[in-house]
Amino acid sequence: MPNLHSLSQICTCLALVAAMPFTAAAADEEGGFKPIFNGQNLDGWDGDGKFWSVQDGTITGRTTAENPTSGNTFLIWRQGEVDDFELRLSYRLVGGNSGIQYRSADLGNHVVGGYQGDFEAGDTYSGILYDERGRGILAGRGEKTVVGADHKPQKTGSVGDSAELQKAIKKEDWNDYTIIAEGNHIRHFINGKQTCDVTDEDREQREMTGVLALQLHAGPPMTVQFKNIRLRRLKLAGGRKKVVMVAGSASHGKGAHEFNAGVTVLRHCLDKFPDVVLPAEYHNGWPADPTAFDNADAVLLYMDGGGGHPLIRPDHLRRMGELMHQGVGLACAHYAVEVPKDRGGPELLQWIGGYYETGYSINPHWDADFQKLPDNPVTRGVKPFKINDEWYYNMRFREGAVTPILEATPPDSTRGTPAAKEHPGRKEIVAWTTTRPDGGRGFGFTGGHFHRNWGNPDFRKLVLNALFWVAKAEVPVNGVECEVSPEELTKNLDEKKE
Repeated sequence: MPNLHSLSQICTCLALVAAMPFTAAAADEEGGFKPIFNGQNLDGWDGDGKFWSVQDGTITGRTTAENPTSGNTFLIWRQGEVDDFELRLSYRLVGGNSGIQYRSADLGNHVVGGYQGDFEAGDTYSGILYDERGRGILAGRGEKTVVGADHKPQKTGSVGDSAELQKAIKKEDWNDYTIIAEGNHIRHFINGKQTCDVTDEDREQREMTGVLALQLHAGPPMTVQFKNIRLRRLKLAGGRKKVVMVAGSASHGKGAHEFNAGVTVLRHCLDKFPDVVLPAEYHNGWPADPTAFDNADAVLLYMDGGGGHPLIRPDHLRRMGELMHQGVGLACAHYAVEVPKDRGGPELLQWIGGYYETGYSINPHWDADFQKLPDNPVTRGVKPFKINDEWYYNMRFREGAVTPILEATPPDSTRGTPAAKEHPGRKEIVAWTTTRPDGGRGFGFTGGHFHRNWGNPDFRKLVLNALFWVAKAEVPVNGVECEVSPEELTKNLDEKKE
């Protein structure tokens, strides 16, 4: 048997392990869960620094008599939004009331409204579902409810006795909170015991996506702490398809390469089809959200490419390869179709059927006149149109793998590379689709240099149809109909010099 010195060392080691912050390796053991708090600082989180900090590896929110908050204030997770998911964390509360906001609206100034997994120092509200700044209590502890079109919950059953569930909640000590949201079905658990079950059929006021946040309640002094925060995204319920759109950082002058504003326009349109698709948008480059692609059915990359393409990083290329292996669709727009020949080129040939090869392909500005469109789901409802853009052509294609979607004949004066000059008068493919051997779908679109072109209904509809198609959602007979106002077209424009 070990001596006392060895026992002391073992105890010390065990104590160190217990004190270690939650790690990605630990999350992986839970099957798809990933940590979204690093245990060291508030990177990725945003709150009022007067109240929020990291202490002893925990997110800590505190108010005092000398430092009260005038209203409920929140620490918001800024790396992404949540839709269908399972969240696990541990909390400890001393005094007052707190909660976990999810699928919530960011109202500004660190205030949010929406679903809340409630908990408190008292004996009434821990485990309930509360709609902050909305419909109020949607289910008490122990209740199973259905929320109807009148915005009111109706009790339909029970998941346990409220008083007995309260006995399992430890006062001023650590408790484990789990939230599962699948479509309009929501469940809360504390310390492994289900505390409520809600089916939200209120289509007008229910939330299907939104921010995640932690609450610090107004009122008497209180301290709340959170640790081991990990998230697992779930495949969308009800057959809906998720489209993850990644926009690149600002480049070029005003009105060009407005990637952030472009995906905001596309999301505005996709949001009009909540029973079919659910869009998620990430701005300014590859997502910091470690779960960004975990329940994606399709990915759109709209960003600068070439030597700055995100897929030239081995970890990004590997992650995209994993998604492709799972059958996830991929669309690349404008500069995102260009990758180095030896770093991403072979992959895009397989994934979307083609790519722009520097020195071989060409990227002039010209008026493309699309006089005839093929009979294809991607062209449904799209009328022939003519528009000026930086339409790339003379692309590298995987032989026999692509279906041309947009073709036009450029002026021969634009054929600026030796390879392009070999084909005077040739009609060129500037948008295409492919179906991979594994059934996954790809779309290449070379337009999108000028932001104003998203205001053209046919240009816009064709890309929206393609996003439906690569996600394996049924494209409407008349295409994805969507009006875009001048105000909507200018949302999220980058700050650029004249």
